[in-house]
Amino acid sequence: MNYFQLFGLEIQFTIDLNKLSTLYQTLQKKVHPDRFAHGSNQEQMLAVKKSTLINDAYQTLKKPLKRAQYLLELRGISMPNEQASFGDVSFLMHQMELREMLDEVKHADDVDAAVFDVSQVFEAEFQQLFNQLQSQLAENTLESNGLACDNLRKLKFYQKLNVELDKLEELLLDD
Repeated sequence: MNYFQLFGLEIQFTIDLNKLSTLYQTLQKKVHPDRFAHGSNQEQMLAVKKSTLINDAYQTLKKPLKRAQYLLELRGISMPNEQASFGDVSFLMHQMELREMLDEVKHADDVDAAVFDVSQVFEAEFQQLFNQLQSQLAENTLESNGLACDNLRKLKFYQKLNVELDKLEELLLDD
């Protein structure tokens, strides 16, 4: 049983997060280990395993990039590891530009404005890729799933950039 089936959801990228949350709470109440505190060791272990599975499934499905990766895996598309190189040379060049932009924040006269400007660029580009990812996953062809895999890797890069920007902002504004 896959995570979508566990929650009784259609296997697709777009899901109702409120419904997912409600289903999660309902399932957790049914199998929560505390309900089996007076049960046998086997019942207690089974409750822990089920609760863990439900929690893992929920954590995967509620986060869009994790959900996209899981969906691609269900479709037989395996993600290359983080260190695997991109074939998209223009994106590699753009990564360098984005890293330079991030580095320039350190030397900005107005750190707040620089952080805001960089975050706007990151967000706009992330959103554009995310919209492409959604369309590609909805199309669900071998080609579109391959493109979705590439875009998912790019989106993870933007996610890391945003974390670095947050850390940099915290460091610079704490001084």
